[in-house]
Amino acid sequence: MRTGWQYVLKQLSLIFLVALLAVLFLAVGLMIGYGVIGDGQHVTSILSLAKWAELVHKFTGK
Repeated sequence: MRTGWQYVLKQLSLIFLVALLAVLFLAVGLMIGYGVIGDGQHVTSILSLAKWAELVHKFTGK
C-alpha cells in the first residue's frame, strides 16, 4: 500500500510544480509586456494591486 501513496504524492508534487511554473511565467510575461514592450515605467509595477485596480476601473468604469 505504500507505493500507492508514493504515486499519489509524486503526481500531486508534479501538479504543484506545473502550477508554480505557470504562475511564474505569467508574472514574467506580464512584466515584459508592460515594462519592456509597453510604455510602463517600472516592470514590477504591473504586479501591484493598485495597478490592477486602476486597470479594472479603466475598462469597467466602476
